[in-house]
Amino acid sequence: MCTITKENVFEAISTVIDPEVGFNLVEMGLIYDALVDEACNVHVIMTLSTQGCPLHQMIKQWVTEAVEKLEGVGNVEIEVVWEPAWNISMADDNVKKALGGM
Repeated sequence: MCTITKENVFEAISTVIDPEVGFNLVEMGLIYDALVDEACNVHVIMTLSTQGCPLHQMIKQWVTEAVEKLEGVGNVEIEVVWEPAWNISMADDNVKKALGGM
């Protein structure tokens, strides 16, 4: 019986900060979903602010490492998608305010 929830996964990922803007990936709106199966394997569906993001691989690794810290987690898979494309409206209000609506 897996006790990890989607909320636990989002909490773990919220420790990952986008170094370009200084906000975590969850408040940026970059994490679209987290699926947890009965064996506690986690599949994270996320995007990046730009397709040409130079930190693409590093950010995926950071997300993987953050989720792997959850007690009892199985395999962690990160899927980066480009649809829907990210835009500033997906971010939390505090991010929008700080970034001035970009």
